[in-house]
Amino acid sequence: MSGELWDVVVVGAGPAGASAARVAAEAGSRVLLLERAAVPRYKTCGGGLIGCSQEFLPPNLGVTIRDEIQAVTFGLRGRWQRTLKSAGNLPCRMVFRDELDAALTRAAAGAGAVVRDRTPVMAVEDGEGVVTVRTGTGDLVHARALVGADGSASRVGRHLGVHCEQVDLALEVEVPVDRRVAANWRGRMLMEWGPLPGSFGWVFPKDDVCTAGVVAAKGNGEATRAYLREFLERHGLAHLTPLHDTGHLTRCRHPDSPLARDRVLLAGDAAGLCDPWSREGISFALRSGVWSGRAAARVAQAESEAELERARDDYVTAVRTTLGGEMRASRQIMDIFRRRPAVVHTALTAVPPVWRRVDAYLTGTTTIPDLLGTRPARAALKVAGIVP
Repeated sequence: MSGELWDVVVVGAGPAGASAARVAAEAGSRVLLLERAAVPRYKTCGGGLIGCSQEFLPPNLGVTIRDEIQAVTFGLRGRWQRTLKSAGNLPCRMVFRDELDAALTRAAAGAGAVVRDRTPVMAVEDGEGVVTVRTGTGDLVHARALVGADGSASRVGRHLGVHCEQVDLALEVEVPVDRRVAANWRGRMLMEWGPLPGSFGWVFPKDDVCTAGVVAAKGNGEATRAYLREFLERHGLAHLTPLHDTGHLTRCRHPDSPLARDRVLLAGDAAGLCDPWSREGISFALRSGVWSGRAAARVAQAESEAELERARDDYVTAVRTTLGGEMRASRQIMDIFRRRPAVVHTALTAVPPVWRRVDAYLTGTTTIPDLLGTRPARAALKVAGIVP
């Protein structure tokens, strides 16, 4: 592999990277997909595929769906719980991330991408007409286009100078449950607003396993850990021995943070693409991955500086207008949620039009900006003193 020139090199085999590699290969590019860990590898993640995510998956992916969400229980610090039924035609589906990522990587390989796992990237260097990647195995790999999709601690992101305006700590466990507990959660997920500003906890059902966790702003480490302990205890999961007990940082990009430069594109967590309120990132990764794969193929084929610039700028525009717009709208919700979580809880559980819009978002028929267009949502913005 050392010294080879590829049309497209993708770093990271998560949803963003595997999607980029597949799409670029389908466009006729010679593609190399690099992943630092062995595939499949465990990844801390709730593993919920909202409707928008499902629309960006390749057909016949072959990943096991562990549950389909028919209802959501909302709570406020352990009180005022209410369960609302979903009416969407494309319910939120639960998967294990290691299985999802492995299936997407197989799809990339099936499209013609060469996959090299256990191959960390140590350095990225810009060159004349190429980008050079130095791997932990000592290889130098050259690319006409590079897609950085190597997660929230992205080395490629640091190379481009990505900076974020919101960083949160998520703590999560996956616990085995007996038939009784599994039946109680089947088809239903929990979202519970927590005691720390902007925090919440969740329980996602997956057959005989429940994925449960909490998230709060970075810098509240001990308080977040105490919240997790209390949350698990209250929902009867604290006594179970976890299959996995992990944590990770979620990062939301600053609006002026770079998405591309020269022959390098960023996608998914590497670009800081994540919902500021729900911290959902899979849909952002899948969409930016598909778009970056298309753009990378065009960058690799560009025969002039003008063609290179158009391919790069088209990708940046697509991300900023679509995903960037969703992030801006979600930040408005997050502003309300930090100040007045009870307002958000009341709007969701007591104002049917708000729940219908949220349900439509979960099932892929509306977006976060459209959600804010409802009269109750606009009224909540005014109550919180936020101008939409």
